[in-house]
Amino acid sequence: MIKKENFFKDILGIDYFYYDHIIGNDFTDKSIPSPSLNLQNSSKFEQMQKIIEEVSSCFKCILGKTRLNVVPGEGNLDAEIMFIGEGPGEDEDRQGRPFVGRAGQLLTKMIEAMGYKREEVYIANIVKCRPPNNRAPFDEEAFACIGYVKKQIEIVNPKVIVTLGSTATRYLLNTDKKISTIRGEFQEYNGIKVMPTFHPSYLLRNQSMKKPAWEDLKKVIAFLKK
Repeated sequence: MIKKENFFKDILGIDYFYYDHIIGNDFTDKSIPSPSLNLQNSSKFEQMQKIIEEVSSCFKCILGKTRLNVVPGEGNLDAEIMFIGEGPGEDEDRQGRPFVGRAGQLLTKMIEAMGYKREEVYIANIVKCRPPNNRAPFDEEAFACIGYVKKQIEIVNPKVIVTLGSTATRYLLNTDKKISTIRGEFQEYNGIKVMPTFHPSYLLRNQSMKKPAWEDLKKVIAFLKK
């Protein structure tokens, strides 16, 4: 098991004792849990199942022909926070689940550092099928698919959306601003607060950006505590 102090210093690039003072939650190292849909609200469940069925039979763009599995999204249908990324990678394509590779493991740790369990939030992507060689989605692919994630947002109706990286931020907010300039400041989508931040895969390649990303997430925590 990873020690709390080492996790916050080595994984997120922040001091554990500072975190503990701000959040006040304990940390335990966990593997990625299985999907957990909220079945108490049958209306939401049925609506989300319909989207999953639509996505599973979707061939609106070329990605439908190259995928192994669709990756609709997963999590709590009554989540306060919704995380939206770019698209599935190789591991996600193989398993049919979002953020299960190395970037997903970091995202799970980021979620836990915020004081939540992974199954308490909702996680989705702009595109539901893996772009070849993990490239960024083309405009026609994102535009063909973004209606699905917008429906998911409507169903979950979170208090905050965290867009992970430039692709998710660009297509959800319809902006050409670079993630380096727009991150860390609340935006808005249909009356919902949106916090753009760096994608976990970027953080794996750029360790020095973990602290700024944590600063972004602290703003989300503070907003939800109001």
